[in-house]
Amino acid sequence: LFQVIPGGIQFERNLDRRKGRILCLSWHPSDTHIAAGSIDFLRVFDVCSGQTVQRIMVNYHVQKVKRECIVWSIAFLSCGTVVTSDSFGRVQFWDWERGTLVESHTVSTSSVLSLAVSEVGAARLSAFELAGAERRGLEKRWVRTKPFQHHTHDVRAVAHSSMALISGGLDAQLVIRPLMEKVQKKGYDAVLRKFTFPHRRLVSCARKARLLLFQFSQHLELWRLGSTEETGKDGEVLPLCRMPEHLVQLKSKGPEHIYCSCVSPCGSWVAYSTASRFHLYRVQYEGDGVSVNKV
Repeated sequence: LFQVIPGGIQFERNLDRRKGRILCLSWHPSDTHIAAGSIDFLRVFDVCSGQTVQRIMVNYHVQKVKRECIVWSIAFLSCGTVVTSDSFGRVQFWDWERGTLVESHTVSTSSVLSLAVSEVGAARLSAFELAGAERRGLEKRWVRTKPFQHHTHDVRAVAHSSMALISGGLDAQLVIRPLMEKVQKKGYDAVLRKFTFPHRRLVSCARKARLLLFQFSQHLELWRLGSTEETGKDGEVLPLCRMPEHLVQLKSKGPEHIYCSCVSPCGSWVAYSTASRFHLYRVQYEGDGVSVNKV
């Protein structure tokens, strides 16, 4: 633990040390305990003493499990329930004081990588709701509401706001899905908004040659800008006497995506890189024709 002080942070104490990797953490809303997910186990620490007050085996009720169970994400709710998601595709609810499993839901055939909890802490967890009985004396249970598949690859992070559920994954998409009760028009389009955030520029410019190089995941496109004979002020749209022209398309070989690319200011050189290889090409212009040679 570190204490935040003016100008930086200050070491305070180590928590109880045990063998094995700690893969995820979650604070209890009261700040008195911390839940930690590991391989085959979850632990609860007392913040004041730093000692382990509960150690729970996540597969104690499963017979003859040969492979390890990885606790990928963990959430400590205000009601005291600890929620875990694991490599067996389960979302499990635990009574950490008794060390017992309250409920277990298998939601996927592969790993469940991330969890998100609503602001109130016990109303909604990912695709689960705490359903209360109308009559007194009946126990509340966690029930699965509805699965959503808005990503094409692994979802590595989810966050919950008062209006929406936000998720991001390996497909480089940020998906914002308004909560169902916030949507007036039901349907796929009403509950899905995607934004793509490139980590680097995808368009490079050769100013002298008036060329633009566009980068896609598996190919590059080289275009010549259009031209005009008119003049005007900045921001005016001028009529073109020559339309933009698609000159070259370079396809990347192999399954690797293009990581970055660039065209030289003179337009005679085009380069791109994948995760493991660098490629350089010489571009020559002869009249209206274009030739590309790999260097």
